[in-house]
Amino acid sequence: MQSTDLGNKESGKIWHRKPSPATRDGIIVNIIHTTSDYLPKVLRFLNVAFDSSGDCLLAGDHQGNIYVFDLSGNRFTLVQRTAQACTALAFTLRRKTEFLVALADYSIKCFDTVTKELVSWMRGHESSIFSISVHASGRYAITTSSDTAQLWDLDTFQRKRKLNILQSVGIQKVFFLPLNNTILSCFKDNSIFAWECDTLFCKYQLPAPPESSSISYKVFAVTRDGRILASGGKSNHLHLWCLEAKQLFRIIQMPTQVRAVRHLEFLPDSFDAGSNQVLGVLSQDGIMRFINIQTCKLLFEIGSLDEGISSSVISPHGRYIASIMENGSLNIYSVQALTQEINKPPPPLVKVIEDLPKSKPTSGDLKMKVTSRRVQRPAKSRENQTQTRIVKQDLTGKSENKENELSDGLNKKRLQILLKGYGEYPTKYRMFIWRSLLQLPENHTAFSSLIDKGIHVAFLNLQKKYPIKSRKLLRVLQRTLSALAHWSAIFSDTPYLPLLAFPFVKLFQNNQLICFEVVATLIINWCQHWFEYFPNPPINILGMIENVLAFHDKELLQHFIHHDITSQLYAWPLLETVFSEVLTREEWLKLFDNVFSNRPSFLLMTVVAYNICSRAPLLNCNFKDDFEYFFHHRNNLDISVVIREVYHLMDTTPSDIHPDSMLDVFVALTKGQYPIFNQYPKFIVDYQTQERERIRNDELDYLRERQTVESMQAEVDQQKVEDEAWIQKQELLQKAEETRREMLLEEEARVIQQRQRLAAVKRELKVKEIHLQDAARRRFLKFQQDRREMELRRLNDEIERKVYMRDQEIASTVKDLEMRHLELESQKRLYEKNFTRNQEAVAKEMREDADAYRRKVDLEEHAFHRLLETDETQNQKTQKWEEAEEKDFCLKLEKKASALSDASRKWFLEKELDDALEHAPHLYDKVAPRCQNEEVASSCLPQSSQLNDFSEVGSSTWSSLNQRKIQWDIMERDLIERVRNLRRRLTAQARSRCQTPHLLAT
Repeated sequence: MQSTDLGNKESGKIWHRKPSPATRDGIIVNIIHTTSDYLPKVLRFLNVAFDSSGDCLLAGDHQGNIYVFDLSGNRFTLVQRTAQACTALAFTLRRKTEFLVALADYSIKCFDTVTKELVSWMRGHESSIFSISVHASGRYAITTSSDTAQLWDLDTFQRKRKLNILQSVGIQKVFFLPLNNTILSCFKDNSIFAWECDTLFCKYQLPAPPESSSISYKVFAVTRDGRILASGGKSNHLHLWCLEAKQLFRIIQMPTQVRAVRHLEFLPDSFDAGSNQVLGVLSQDGIMRFINIQTCKLLFEIGSLDEGISSSVISPHGRYIASIMENGSLNIYSVQALTQEINKPPPPLVKVIEDLPKSKPTSGDLKMKVTSRRVQRPAKSRENQTQTRIVKQDLTGKSENKENELSDGLNKKRLQILLKGYGEYPTKYRMFIWRSLLQLPENHTAFSSLIDKGIHVAFLNLQKKYPIKSRKLLRVLQRTLSALAHWSAIFSDTPYLPLLAFPFVKLFQNNQLICFEVVATLIINWCQHWFEYFPNPPINILGMIENVLAFHDKELLQHFIHHDITSQLYAWPLLETVFSEVLTREEWLKLFDNVFSNRPSFLLMTVVAYNICSRAPLLNCNFKDDFEYFFHHRNNLDISVVIREVYHLMDTTPSDIHPDSMLDVFVALTKGQYPIFNQYPKFIVDYQTQERERIRNDELDYLRERQTVESMQAEVDQQKVEDEAWIQKQELLQKAEETRREMLLEEEARVIQQRQRLAAVKRELKVKEIHLQDAARRRFLKFQQDRREMELRRLNDEIERKVYMRDQEIASTVKDLEMRHLELESQKRLYEKNFTRNQEAVAKEMREDADAYRRKVDLEEHAFHRLLETDETQNQKTQKWEEAEEKDFCLKLEKKASALSDASRKWFLEKELDDALEHAPHLYDKVAPRCQNEEVASSCLPQSSQLNDFSEVGSSTWSSLNQRKIQWDIMERDLIERVRNLRRRLTAQARSRCQTPHLLAT
């Protein structure tokens, strides 16, 4: 992997060698930005955006520096310095050279990458903008903050619409659907709405997710054809929505390591017609996993726990992935390299059975080959020597030394055999094996006493020199270095100690005791004689490495000498960083599996092997900067080949130049207390300590004096500035006073002129006012006259209208009277006819009753005469009582008949009177207005004696009524007379007293 530091350069190459990303990580280049204005400092990248072609990307850091990286042209250019952090970027505008950047002051600016000029400046947000979405046409853009989303026209840079919501809801993201005219808005309550871009009409709303899923949507991604929406949040579940059917069609559960999803993005493919099948999922552990949403299989992943990813962007054509790492650097990945293992062709159907390997050469043959090949090229006898050692181990396996027996029941020889067979220890048991190989004593009390001494003064400002994002990691590193400095004074002045200890601190950050003892064991055994020439690099150790390199590869050494490259450049950087700069985590762990399993000289041989295995690129280097870059950055080198080369060098190096002859055997740390480490020139260290302390005190005094002088100078400058400002202010005030005086005189002259003009205007206005009042008076008088004339005309019209209405009413009343008269005449004739018919019927009935009664009376008289003879005496006694009773009965009968007659007559008369009186008032109201004077009106009115008899029918009607009344009276008298005659006849009949009332009633 290549690494590029932008530094203070405004343009340059992205990589110096053609990138060849490995299949395992796929990294093309790692880009960092450091500055050395005052102290070395890493500027963190915050946002990345690709252009529509996918070959250029835009990146902005937290200080507002914006770079354009042309991946096809291998160039980077600083296009803008905004002086404030950028919160969002967009590089897919219609004008290809323009881009949008959202800044920390809530504004949006548009810049041109060619002219580097400001195109437009847009404001309107009141909180930080975290998303910019550009329409497929490049004409419109949506900027989103937590409280609002705004739609901008990029032709005029004017805001078209603004989406305001309740503060309790909040916006998650608002963006355009790809190749579509639809806007998708996602809110914090998991509601998702789709809007028409032109009219902002709500097209639809996705239904709420199932209640069983407690996912809270935070991130979203849409396929290139705009059909599938992927959403995730604080859960290891992903929801896939079909936007055409508007329903949830799949829920994907990520591995258990995923607890939350931080970013989602589909991987474009040139052959899927926009229906992307691969989804990139960035989780909380900093690893981005790419899965197939149809098969739900994990395809590949980028990032690691040690080098986590903060955010990622995929190019539109799906060729590159740009990831901002948690340490602030920028990684560019090759998708082709990452998918090489996936897209490789299927294995052949035809398999060839290979022959068995030839018989193993005998030890004599092997020795001959080793000897012969050492003269020609030592590296070629590597495999044979390895086989020789294995054979030797097999022969002597039963006589193992007690030195090979480790604690916890492990055997060093067997571990070495296992290591050579597999190349590394199992990850699960690596830490346990290391602790056993290094024989760590785990002195808790001694380590606690070192930790209790606190942070060493030499490492108080460690974060300034070595900025580490993880505060926990920085704290562990600071404590470990402080413990080493308290253990031995030389470690407080060792400049490369943080580089040497950092990989172990990162590996054992959860167990600081083991971390300290591993580093201490490494220093005592594998760093022997490193401090004899302190503060200079260990010349003796570098000399050993140079001798071995001269023996095995003279050509490479001559190349180094020819270009004035010493061992301090090609060996010491590897040693002081223990290969952590040039190896990845897995490669480094694999190397130290072998280092801790072998003698201390193995580490020095590794330096020689690394150079020999890299001889091809090194022989092509001709400048010192290229050599420095090579030994401080990762290179495309297989660590397994290097390790095999190390074993070869260990076995083929002569004993007179072999580091084993000058290094002691492995010595473990003592139990209880740590050993004294004084393998360094003490007087130099003490002198440096004293000098450093003196310099520190002098520096503090100098800083105090400088601060005092600066404060005094600042006061003097401030006073000078104030005096100059006061003088300048006085001059300005004097000039202003003179100007005001001149303006005052001019103003007075203008006021006098204005007063004169005002007096003339007042006179003109007075004359106009008089004329206007006269005209108004005349208009008012004319208005009064017109109004009176209008009143008279209105009254005449009203009189004529009332006279006309009166004539109409009189005419209609006369017609009504005539009609009523005709009706009464017809009713009269009808009543007379009915009365005559009823009278005849009553007379006939009475005659029949009288005849029947007469016959009956005769019979009764005849019977009475017969009984009279026998009852004469008795009848005489009761005669008086019967007469009284008969009188009373007749009286009651007469009253009943009279009441019946009166009721009938009264009913008939009341009915006739009611009909007549009903029309009398109307007739009076209609006839009275026609009278011209009071006399006529009084003559028209009826007298008080005539009111009861007045009717519409006149005197003829009342005469007919009187005739009827007389007829009823005659009938009544006739009936009474008939009753009296019957009473006389029945005086002598006692038994017929009960029948007579019945007869009369009938």
